[in-house]
Amino acid sequence: DGLELPHLERKALKDLDEVKPVRAGLTRDGVPSRINIVRSMREAYARRIAMRAPIRRALREAQEALEVEERKDPVLRNPARIAELKAEIERLEKRLEAVPFIDTYDLRYNNLVNQPQPSSKAVMFCIMDVSGSMTQAHKDIAKRFFLLLYLFLERSYEKVELVFVRHHTAAKEVDEEEFFYSRETGGTIVSSALNLVDEIITRRYPPAQWNLYVAQASDGDNWDDDSVNCRECLIRSLMPRLQYYTYVEITPHAHQALWEEYETVAARFPERFAMRQIIEAGDIYPVFRELFKRRSG
Repeated sequence: DGLELPHLERKALKDLDEVKPVRAGLTRDGVPSRINIVRSMREAYARRIAMRAPIRRALREAQEALEVEERKDPVLRNPARIAELKAEIERLEKRLEAVPFIDTYDLRYNNLVNQPQPSSKAVMFCIMDVSGSMTQAHKDIAKRFFLLLYLFLERSYEKVELVFVRHHTAAKEVDEEEFFYSRETGGTIVSSALNLVDEIITRRYPPAQWNLYVAQASDGDNWDDDSVNCRECLIRSLMPRLQYYTYVEITPHAHQALWEEYETVAARFPERFAMRQIIEAGDIYPVFRELFKRRSG
């Protein structure tokens, strides 16, 4: 589909619980599912040769002695010796037959050890403006954008966590249902959401172990000088730790201060900060594809 999470990295091994079973030679103990059939058969073949060799040698010697005894003149034959040799030959043949084709001693098992693996774990923070300036049409567009993002992540990645944040004058981490269906509203202080994301990252998602992403949707309206606070939070704290930040502004009108401050951030982090405008519902998919298109190299 040509989509990806940009700049997804395999993180360092330190302190990670993620392991992968890898082959580490053979062992004499194990479970049936790990039996190495080829090696076990080789061991059985070698054991049979080793066990049968002295028996075959003794059998051959007894057979030769019997043949010599039976070729003698009837007057010189020793019936007792002949009977003894025949009994010995019979005993040796039974010993040969008793050598098992395969024995538990022969079994070899693939030895698997847990090897720490670099992790491609990622977390996506979804920030939605639910302030009073966001009309119901704006909120519906934002929800459809995040739903598209949610479906893309669920289908394409196994190890992506989602953190949902709603904000008006205050920000709150919520579950999926509240994120998409709550009707709570209020004024607008965007920095409350950015500060909350910053706190959550510090508490739960060390950048050394997690790929960190943020997707934000707003109409661009913000409280007084709070847009400057947003810029500072992004430049000083968030962007140095994030893989990628996307901002969609849902408005048919001219951009406001928040967009202008975000342009400063985009200039500082051109590869990892992307911003697009959505005017109507038909823009959602083209904008989404542009934000998450697969990068060359």
